[in-house]
Amino acid sequence: MSGNLFIVCAPSGAGKTSLVAELLKIDAGIKLSVSYTTRAPRSGEINGRDYHFVSGGQFEAMIEAGEFLESALVHDNYYGTSQAWIAGQRAAGCDILLEIDWQGAQQVRRVFPDAIGVFVLPPSFETLVSRLNTRAQDAPDVIARRLSAARDEISHVAEFDYVIINDKFGDAVNDLVAVVRAQRLRLDVQTARHGELINRMK
Repeated sequence: MSGNLFIVCAPSGAGKTSLVAELLKIDAGIKLSVSYTTRAPRSGEINGRDYHFVSGGQFEAMIEAGEFLESALVHDNYYGTSQAWIAGQRAAGCDILLEIDWQGAQQVRRVFPDAIGVFVLPPSFETLVSRLNTRAQDAPDVIARRLSAARDEISHVAEFDYVIINDKFGDAVNDLVAVVRAQRLRLDVQTARHGELINRMK
């Protein structure tokens, strides 16, 4: 049985990374795909754990070699997902989570149409502005670009299967956990994993 492929998207500042980190603590049965990026590491980020940090030249060479399942230019930096790693993990029955943008989600679904899309929204645009300013990770001009892009990103919400409003963080975490667990309980998944047990009880 092939593993589930979850895609989590959100505008910058909606809390996607924090939600995913909490999910990974709660559910040991899901693995996070570590993206490749050309952006510089932020304080505390570790190469190979948070991202694979590569140069622009390395990234372009990987594109030409067909190594990426998806890649996109986001806020002046490139991001990409290893196709071989995703395919191998799914074939081994592992559930995988991709934390990517809507452009990447479209590319992934062309290859894996069974991928489950989750879009995270803030409770309001004003909250998004406040969060980006409060976290103090980016320069003012970068924040301005992120906010400019946010409305366009949010316009793609209809392309996803689930929408989580990240107002109260604990509730949003529970919602994300519920999505993952519900997918594992689908009839086709349970029949593939426990078909013999089900047939014995008929």
